[in-house]
Amino acid sequence: MTAFGQAAERPGSVAGQFGLTAAQQDFAARVRAQAAEELRPLADAGQPGRVNRELLRAMGRLGMLARLFPGAAAGQPSREAAALDLCLLRESLATGCTEAETALALQGLGSYPVLQSGSDEQVSRWLPAVAAGDAVAAFALSEPGAGSDAAALELAALPDREGWRLTGIKTWISNAPEADFYTVFARTTPGAGARGVSAFLVPADRPGLSGTHLDMVSPHPIGSLAFDGVPVYAGELLGEPDRGFAVAMRTLNLFRPSVGAFAVGMAQAALEAACEYAASRTVFGGPLKDQQAVAHLLAEMATRTEAARLLVYSAAAALDEGAPGVAGRSAMAKLFATETAQYVVDSAVQIHGARALERGHLLEHLYREVRAPRIYEGASEIQRTIIARQLFA
Repeated sequence: MTAFGQAAERPGSVAGQFGLTAAQQDFAARVRAQAAEELRPLADAGQPGRVNRELLRAMGRLGMLARLFPGAAAGQPSREAAALDLCLLRESLATGCTEAETALALQGLGSYPVLQSGSDEQVSRWLPAVAAGDAVAAFALSEPGAGSDAAALELAALPDREGWRLTGIKTWISNAPEADFYTVFARTTPGAGARGVSAFLVPADRPGLSGTHLDMVSPHPIGSLAFDGVPVYAGELLGEPDRGFAVAMRTLNLFRPSVGAFAVGMAQAALEAACEYAASRTVFGGPLKDQQAVAHLLAEMATRTEAARLLVYSAAAALDEGAPGVAGRSAMAKLFATETAQYVVDSAVQIHGARALERGHLLEHLYREVRAPRIYEGASEIQRTIIARQLFA
Protein backbone atom coordinates (compact mmCIF):
# COMPACT_ATOMS: atom_id res chain seq x y z
CA MET A 1 0.00 0.00 0.00
CA THR A 2 1.45 3.40 -0.95
CA ALA A 3 1.55 6.43 1.31
CA PHE A 4 -1.57 7.77 -0.30
CA GLY A 5 -2.69 4.67 -2.15
CA GLN A 6 -4.21 4.12 -5.53
CA ALA A 7 -7.96 3.83 -5.42
CA ALA A 8 -7.73 0.06 -5.83
CA GLU A 9 -5.32 -0.22 -2.91
CA ARG A 10 -7.11 2.01 -0.45
CA PRO A 11 -10.88 1.90 -1.04
CA GLY A 12 -12.50 5.28 -0.91
CA SER A 13 -9.29 7.25 -1.36
CA VAL A 14 -9.96 10.71 -2.72
CA ALA A 15 -6.36 11.79 -3.23
CA GLY A 16 -6.91 11.86 -6.96
CA GLN A 17 -10.05 13.95 -6.53
CA PHE A 18 -8.07 16.41 -4.43
CA GLY A 19 -5.74 16.88 -7.37
CA LEU A 20 -2.51 15.07 -6.57
CA THR A 21 -0.73 14.31 -9.81
CA ALA A 22 0.52 10.87 -10.79
CA ALA A 23 4.05 12.18 -10.27
CA GLN A 24 3.22 13.26 -6.72
CA GLN A 25 1.70 9.88 -5.91
CA ASP A 26 4.68 8.06 -7.43
CA PHE A 27 7.03 10.25 -5.42
CA ALA A 28 5.16 9.47 -2.22
CA ALA A 29 5.28 5.74 -2.90
CA ARG A 30 9.00 5.91 -3.60
CA VAL A 31 9.73 7.86 -0.40
CA ARG A 32 7.67 5.44 1.63
CA ALA A 33 9.54 2.47 0.18
CA GLN A 34 12.91 4.11 0.83
CA ALA A 35 11.87 4.93 4.38
CA ALA A 36 10.90 1.34 5.12
CA GLU A 37 13.72 -0.42 3.27
CA GLU A 38 16.73 1.90 3.58
CA LEU A 39 16.09 4.28 6.46
CA ARG A 40 14.28 2.02 8.92
CA PRO A 41 17.37 -0.17 9.55
CA LEU A 42 19.51 2.92 10.19
CA ALA A 43 16.91 4.29 12.57
CA ASP A 44 16.76 0.99 14.45
CA ALA A 45 20.55 1.00 14.80
CA GLY A 46 20.57 4.50 16.29
CA GLN A 47 20.43 5.43 19.95
CA PRO A 48 17.02 6.75 21.10
CA GLY A 49 17.18 10.35 22.21
CA ARG A 50 20.35 11.11 20.24
CA VAL A 51 20.96 12.65 16.81
CA ASN A 52 21.37 9.87 14.24
CA ARG A 53 23.96 11.28 11.86
CA GLU A 54 24.13 8.10 9.77
CA LEU A 55 20.42 8.41 9.14
CA LEU A 56 20.80 12.06 8.18
CA ARG A 57 23.64 11.33 5.77
CA ALA A 58 21.56 8.61 4.12
CA MET A 59 18.67 11.03 3.73
CA GLY A 60 21.13 13.48 2.21
CA ARG A 61 22.33 10.88 -0.28
CA LEU A 62 18.74 10.09 -1.24
CA GLY A 63 18.06 13.76 -1.90
CA MET A 64 15.32 14.04 0.75
CA LEU A 65 16.88 16.86 2.73
CA ALA A 66 17.66 18.84 -0.41
CA ARG A 67 13.93 18.94 -1.15
CA LEU A 68 13.60 21.29 1.80
CA PHE A 69 15.70 23.83 -0.12
CA PRO A 70 15.22 23.61 -3.89
CA GLY A 71 18.55 24.45 -5.44
CA ALA A 72 20.60 23.36 -2.43
CA ALA A 73 22.36 20.60 -4.38
CA ALA A 74 24.00 23.31 -6.48
CA GLY A 75 25.12 25.11 -3.35
CA GLN A 76 22.71 28.00 -3.91
CA PRO A 77 19.38 27.40 -2.14
CA SER A 78 16.95 29.67 -3.92
CA ARG A 79 13.55 29.14 -2.33
CA GLU A 80 11.69 27.11 0.25
CA ALA A 81 9.78 23.93 -0.49
CA ALA A 82 6.13 24.22 -1.41
CA ALA A 83 3.92 23.47 1.60
CA LEU A 84 2.10 20.64 -0.19
CA ASP A 85 5.37 19.02 -1.29
CA LEU A 86 6.61 19.21 2.29
CA CYS A 87 3.41 17.55 3.50
CA LEU A 88 3.68 14.72 0.98
CA LEU A 89 7.30 14.14 1.99
CA ARG A 90 6.60 14.15 5.72
CA GLU A 91 3.52 11.92 5.49
CA SER A 92 5.34 9.36 3.36
CA LEU A 93 8.38 9.26 5.64
CA ALA A 94 6.21 9.01 8.76
CA THR A 95 4.32 6.01 7.42
CA GLY A 96 7.56 4.09 6.88
CA CYS A 97 9.98 5.52 9.48
CA THR A 98 9.00 8.15 12.03
CA GLU A 99 12.62 8.79 13.01
CA ALA A 100 13.47 9.76 9.44
CA GLU A 101 10.44 12.03 9.27
CA THR A 102 11.39 13.78 12.48
CA ALA A 103 15.02 14.12 11.42
CA LEU A 104 13.92 15.83 8.20
CA ALA A 105 11.44 18.10 9.98
CA LEU A 106 14.02 19.23 12.53
CA GLN A 107 16.53 20.04 9.79
CA GLY A 108 13.89 22.19 8.12
CA LEU A 109 12.68 23.83 11.30
CA GLY A 110 16.19 24.84 12.35
CA SER A 111 17.21 25.99 8.87
CA TYR A 112 14.19 27.86 7.54
CA PRO A 113 14.84 31.04 9.53
CA VAL A 114 18.25 31.10 7.82
CA LEU A 115 16.73 30.45 4.40
CA GLN A 116 14.02 33.07 4.83
CA SER A 117 15.89 35.79 6.70
CA GLY A 118 19.61 35.03 6.56
CA SER A 119 22.30 36.70 4.50
CA ASP A 120 23.71 35.11 1.35
CA GLU A 121 26.81 34.23 3.35
CA GLN A 122 24.80 32.49 6.07
CA VAL A 123 22.74 30.58 3.53
CA SER A 124 25.72 29.41 1.47
CA ARG A 125 27.70 28.37 4.56
CA TRP A 126 25.08 26.26 6.29
CA LEU A 127 22.22 25.11 4.07
CA PRO A 128 24.12 22.95 1.56
CA ALA A 129 25.64 21.10 4.54
CA VAL A 130 22.19 20.65 6.08
CA ALA A 131 20.83 19.36 2.77
CA ALA A 132 23.69 16.86 2.53
CA GLY A 133 23.10 15.60 6.07
CA ASP A 134 26.51 16.87 7.16
CA ALA A 135 25.29 19.62 9.50
CA VAL A 136 22.58 19.40 12.14
CA ALA A 137 20.25 22.36 12.71
CA ALA A 138 18.04 23.28 15.66
CA PHE A 139 15.26 25.79 16.33
CA ALA A 140 15.73 27.32 19.81
CA LEU A 141 12.56 29.15 20.82
CA SER A 142 11.03 27.53 23.94
CA GLU A 143 12.09 28.43 27.46
CA PRO A 144 11.05 27.22 30.93
CA GLY A 145 8.57 30.11 31.16
CA ALA A 146 7.85 30.62 27.47
CA GLY A 147 6.24 27.66 25.74
CA SER A 148 2.81 28.38 24.29
CA ASP A 149 3.34 32.08 25.09
CA ALA A 150 6.47 32.37 22.96
CA ALA A 151 6.41 36.17 23.14
CA ALA A 152 7.18 35.90 26.88
CA LEU A 153 10.73 34.62 26.29
CA GLU A 154 13.43 36.03 28.52
CA LEU A 155 16.76 34.89 27.06
CA ALA A 156 18.59 38.21 27.11
CA ALA A 157 20.60 39.62 24.20
CA LEU A 158 22.66 42.41 25.74
CA PRO A 159 24.49 44.72 23.30
CA ASP A 160 28.26 44.94 23.36
CA ARG A 161 30.86 46.48 21.02
CA GLU A 162 30.71 43.73 18.36
CA GLY A 163 27.11 42.60 18.65
CA TRP A 164 25.34 41.00 21.60
CA ARG A 165 25.88 38.62 24.51
CA LEU A 166 23.22 35.96 25.11
CA THR A 167 22.39 34.95 28.66
CA GLY A 168 19.63 32.58 29.77
CA ILE A 169 18.11 29.14 29.23
CA LYS A 170 16.37 27.41 26.34
CA THR A 171 14.64 24.08 26.92
CA TRP A 172 12.73 21.36 25.05
CA ILE A 173 14.91 22.13 22.04
CA SER A 174 14.93 19.32 19.48
CA ASN A 175 18.43 18.22 18.38
CA ALA A 176 19.96 19.99 21.41
CA PRO A 177 22.64 19.79 22.60
CA GLU A 178 24.06 17.94 19.56
CA ALA A 179 23.24 20.40 16.77
CA ASP A 180 25.96 22.14 14.79
CA PHE A 181 24.11 25.47 14.83
CA TYR A 182 21.02 26.95 16.42
CA THR A 183 18.54 29.56 15.31
CA VAL A 184 18.07 31.34 18.62
CA PHE A 185 15.36 33.80 19.56
CA ALA A 186 16.38 36.28 22.26
CA ARG A 187 15.04 39.43 23.85
CA THR A 188 16.80 42.55 22.61
CA THR A 189 14.24 45.04 23.99
CA PRO A 190 12.95 44.31 27.50
CA GLY A 191 9.24 44.73 28.12
CA ALA A 192 8.33 44.91 24.44
CA GLY A 193 6.69 41.50 24.12
CA ALA A 194 6.80 40.01 20.64
CA ARG A 195 8.16 43.28 19.24
CA GLY A 196 11.37 43.09 21.26
CA VAL A 197 12.67 39.70 20.08
CA SER A 198 15.53 39.17 17.63
CA ALA A 199 16.70 36.03 15.83
CA PHE A 200 20.33 34.91 15.65
CA LEU A 201 22.31 32.13 14.01
CA VAL A 202 24.56 30.69 16.73
CA PRO A 203 27.21 28.06 15.91
CA ALA A 204 27.33 25.30 18.52
CA ASP A 205 31.03 25.76 19.30
CA ARG A 206 30.52 29.31 20.59
CA PRO A 207 32.12 29.89 24.04
CA GLY A 208 29.64 30.04 26.90
CA LEU A 209 27.13 27.72 25.22
CA SER A 210 26.46 24.37 26.90
CA GLY A 211 23.64 21.88 26.98
CA THR A 212 22.17 18.71 28.44
CA HIS A 213 19.94 15.95 27.10
CA LEU A 214 16.39 15.54 28.36
CA ASP A 215 14.91 12.07 28.83
CA MET A 216 11.53 12.33 27.13
CA VAL A 217 8.76 9.90 26.19
CA SER A 218 9.22 10.65 22.50
CA PRO A 219 12.36 9.00 21.09
CA HIS A 220 13.87 11.91 19.17
CA PRO A 221 16.69 14.08 20.61
CA ILE A 222 15.61 16.92 22.90
CA GLY A 223 17.67 18.97 25.32
CA SER A 224 18.23 22.20 27.21
CA LEU A 225 20.74 24.92 26.37
CA ALA A 226 22.48 27.30 28.76
CA PHE A 227 23.81 30.62 27.45
CA ASP A 228 26.43 32.22 29.67
CA GLY A 229 27.34 35.46 27.92
CA VAL A 230 27.51 33.75 24.53
CA PRO A 231 28.87 36.23 21.95
CA VAL A 232 26.94 36.77 18.72
CA TYR A 233 27.95 39.24 16.07
CA ALA A 234 26.16 41.68 13.80
CA GLY A 235 26.54 39.30 10.84
CA GLU A 236 24.72 36.56 12.75
CA LEU A 237 21.48 38.49 13.10
CA LEU A 238 18.63 36.91 11.11
CA GLY A 239 16.47 39.64 9.67
CA GLU A 240 16.10 42.92 11.53
CA PRO A 241 16.60 43.73 15.23
CA ASP A 242 13.42 43.32 17.30
CA ARG A 243 11.69 41.54 14.39
CA GLY A 244 12.70 38.01 15.30
CA PHE A 245 9.23 36.92 16.37
CA ALA A 246 8.05 37.33 12.78
CA VAL A 247 11.01 35.17 11.67
CA ALA A 248 9.85 32.43 14.03
CA MET A 249 6.21 32.71 12.98
CA ARG A 250 6.99 32.51 9.26
CA THR A 251 8.74 29.21 9.86
CA LEU A 252 6.04 27.84 12.16
CA ASN A 253 3.24 28.88 9.80
CA LEU A 254 4.86 26.91 6.97
CA PHE A 255 5.52 23.85 9.10
CA ARG A 256 2.16 23.76 10.89
CA PRO A 257 0.24 21.90 8.13
CA SER A 258 3.16 19.51 7.70
CA VAL A 259 3.03 18.60 11.40
CA GLY A 260 -0.46 17.45 10.49
CA ALA A 261 1.07 15.44 7.64
CA PHE A 262 3.41 13.74 10.12
CA ALA A 263 0.36 12.86 12.20
CA VAL A 264 -1.49 11.50 9.15
CA GLY A 265 1.49 9.29 8.33
CA MET A 266 1.48 7.83 11.83
CA ALA A 267 -2.28 7.32 11.70
CA GLN A 268 -1.94 5.53 8.34
CA ALA A 269 0.76 3.23 9.71
CA ALA A 270 -1.37 2.39 12.75
CA LEU A 271 -4.47 1.82 10.61
CA GLU A 272 -2.62 -0.55 8.29
CA ALA A 273 -1.19 -2.48 11.24
CA ALA A 274 -4.66 -2.76 12.79
CA CYS A 275 -6.24 -3.94 9.53
CA GLU A 276 -3.52 -6.55 8.99
CA TYR A 277 -3.84 -7.85 12.52
CA ALA A 278 -7.66 -7.90 12.47
CA ALA A 279 -7.60 -9.92 9.25
CA SER A 280 -5.15 -12.52 10.56
CA ARG A 281 -6.20 -12.87 14.21
CA THR A 282 -8.77 -15.60 14.90
CA VAL A 283 -11.24 -15.08 17.77
CA PHE A 284 -14.46 -16.90 18.58
CA GLY A 285 -14.07 -19.08 15.52
CA GLY A 286 -13.43 -16.35 12.92
CA PRO A 287 -11.22 -13.39 11.98
CA LEU A 288 -11.20 -10.45 14.36
CA LYS A 289 -12.30 -8.13 11.55
CA ASP A 290 -15.69 -9.87 11.46
CA GLN A 291 -16.47 -8.71 14.98
CA GLN A 292 -18.78 -5.74 14.45
CA ALA A 293 -17.22 -3.70 17.26
CA VAL A 294 -13.79 -4.06 15.63
CA ALA A 295 -15.06 -3.48 12.09
CA HIS A 296 -16.83 -0.29 13.10
CA LEU A 297 -13.78 0.92 14.97
CA LEU A 298 -11.60 0.33 11.90
CA ALA A 299 -14.15 2.20 9.77
CA GLU A 300 -14.01 5.17 12.14
CA MET A 301 -10.20 5.12 12.16
CA ALA A 302 -10.08 5.07 8.35
CA THR A 303 -12.64 7.87 8.01
CA ARG A 304 -10.88 10.17 10.44
CA THR A 305 -7.50 9.50 8.84
CA GLU A 306 -8.76 10.35 5.37
CA ALA A 307 -10.51 13.48 6.65
CA ALA A 308 -7.31 14.60 8.36
CA ARG A 309 -5.31 13.94 5.19
CA LEU A 310 -7.62 16.08 3.07
CA LEU A 311 -7.64 18.89 5.62
CA VAL A 312 -3.83 18.88 5.63
CA TYR A 313 -3.61 18.88 1.83
CA SER A 314 -6.17 21.68 1.60
CA ALA A 315 -4.35 23.87 4.13
CA ALA A 316 -1.02 23.28 2.40
CA ALA A 317 -2.46 24.11 -1.02
CA ALA A 318 -4.02 27.29 0.38
CA LEU A 319 -0.66 28.30 1.84
CA ASP A 320 1.06 27.72 -1.51
CA GLU A 321 -1.58 29.77 -3.31
CA GLY A 322 -1.52 32.64 -0.81
CA ALA A 323 -5.22 32.18 -0.15
CA PRO A 324 -6.96 34.18 2.61
CA GLY A 325 -7.50 32.64 6.04
CA VAL A 326 -4.37 30.52 5.86
CA ALA A 327 -3.59 30.83 9.58
CA GLY A 328 -6.95 29.39 10.55
CA ARG A 329 -6.83 26.62 7.97
CA SER A 330 -3.32 25.62 9.01
CA ALA A 331 -4.42 25.56 12.64
CA MET A 332 -7.39 23.36 11.76
CA ALA A 333 -5.12 20.96 9.88
CA LYS A 334 -2.64 20.60 12.74
CA LEU A 335 -5.36 20.36 15.37
CA PHE A 336 -7.52 17.79 13.62
CA ALA A 337 -4.68 15.67 12.28
CA THR A 338 -2.75 15.41 15.54
CA GLU A 339 -5.88 14.67 17.58
CA THR A 340 -6.91 12.11 14.95
CA ALA A 341 -3.53 10.40 15.05
CA GLN A 342 -3.77 10.07 18.83
CA TYR A 343 -7.20 8.45 18.44
CA VAL A 344 -6.14 6.10 15.64
CA VAL A 345 -2.94 4.93 17.31
CA ASP A 346 -4.73 4.38 20.62
CA SER A 347 -7.49 2.44 18.85
CA ALA A 348 -4.94 0.29 17.02
CA VAL A 349 -3.31 -0.54 20.37
CA GLN A 350 -6.72 -1.54 21.73
CA ILE A 351 -7.35 -3.84 18.76
CA HIS A 352 -3.97 -5.53 19.21
CA GLY A 353 -4.24 -5.87 22.97
CA ALA A 354 -1.27 -6.44 25.26
CA ARG A 355 1.14 -7.39 22.45
CA ALA A 356 1.06 -3.77 21.22
CA LEU A 357 2.49 -2.63 24.55
CA GLU A 358 5.61 -4.76 24.24
CA ARG A 359 8.78 -2.70 23.86
CA GLY A 360 9.81 -2.66 20.20
CA HIS A 361 6.33 -3.21 18.73
CA LEU A 362 5.41 -0.72 15.99
CA LEU A 363 2.40 0.50 17.94
CA GLU A 364 4.37 0.88 21.16
CA HIS A 365 6.73 3.09 19.18
CA LEU A 366 3.90 5.07 17.59
CA TYR A 367 2.18 5.44 20.96
CA ARG A 368 5.25 7.25 22.29
CA GLU A 369 5.69 9.30 19.11
CA VAL A 370 2.12 10.43 18.67
CA ARG A 371 1.71 12.36 21.90
CA ALA A 372 4.21 15.16 21.32
CA PRO A 373 2.74 16.72 18.12
CA ARG A 374 -0.35 17.77 20.08
CA ILE A 375 1.96 20.03 22.10
CA TYR A 376 4.87 21.27 20.01
CA GLU A 377 4.69 24.04 17.39
CA GLY A 378 1.51 25.25 19.05
CA ALA A 379 -0.51 23.04 21.40
CA SER A 380 -4.05 21.99 20.45
CA GLU A 381 -5.44 24.68 22.74
CA ILE A 382 -3.43 27.34 20.91
CA GLN A 383 -4.71 26.06 17.56
CA ARG A 384 -8.29 26.37 18.81
CA THR A 385 -7.57 29.94 19.90
CA ILE A 386 -6.21 30.77 16.44
CA ILE A 387 -9.24 29.22 14.76
CA ALA A 388 -11.67 31.08 17.01
CA ARG A 389 -9.97 34.40 16.32
CA GLN A 390 -10.16 33.76 12.58
CA LEU A 391 -13.93 33.30 12.86
CA PHE A 392 -14.31 36.92 13.95
CA ALA A 393 -11.48 38.50 11.98
